[in-house]
Amino acid sequence: MSTSVERTPAKKSPIPEKIPERRIIVYKTCIDPTVMKLAVEKMKKELFLKAGFLKPKPEEIQYVSMDKHYEPYIFVDGKYSVEYYRKHIFTLEVDEDTQEVIVFNHRLKPQPMMEHGKGAYGTIKLEAEKHFLYQNKASFIIDKTGREVEFEQLSFAPSEDDPKKILAEFSEKTGKLEAHADKEVELLRLKVVKRPSNADRITAEEFEVSERAVIYAPIYEITFQNVRTGEKKTVKIDGVTAKVLP
Repeated sequence: MSTSVERTPAKKSPIPEKIPERRIIVYKTCIDPTVMKLAVEKMKKELFLKAGFLKPKPEEIQYVSMDKHYEPYIFVDGKYSVEYYRKHIFTLEVDEDTQEVIVFNHRLKPQPMMEHGKGAYGTIKLEAEKHFLYQNKASFIIDKTGREVEFEQLSFAPSEDDPKKILAEFSEKTGKLEAHADKEVELLRLKVVKRPSNADRITAEEFEVSERAVIYAPIYEITFQNVRTGEKKTVKIDGVTAKVLP
């Protein structure tokens, strides 16, 4: 038999943490702007469909401009682990002839049972500790507003050798991070840190951010205008894959 013991929760000391600085990564633009413009030229009439099917004349749709900027995403990967002990009482039932029980060179005398079990007339109570290990990990991407997005939303590409120089060149057109500096660390901490409430003794504990980086992805915005109506439409193109973005 075993019995849980009434316990006082382990003292809540600060959790040891390892948090590196953010790395800056700027993806290389893999699609030539001229090729991209030609591709969009083929679909420009679709931008100005009337009633879902009426297409304007080709000469009515004119190219206006093409702008490039960088959209920031934050990637974070990390883990949490804790080793802890819980007190426990194991009860051994013995028969009436047992005078003592020796456990690890300790002599223990049985205590009479209030209600005798089948063939049992006494008990030995052993105080012990159970050892536990809890581990958890997570990785995710958030956009510039701090909203978590799917990994598929961010393309993968070679990175620029001098990212700070590239960002400086596009400083006015680079997407600004609305999330504050440690937003991703806070979200990761909420996902993985689960300190046990029933621990009597914590022997090892750590929250570690393995990787954190802000990734800037190139985006092109190509604008066309219907010269007859004056209406303008803009197409956003992924500068890595040439995919049309919503």
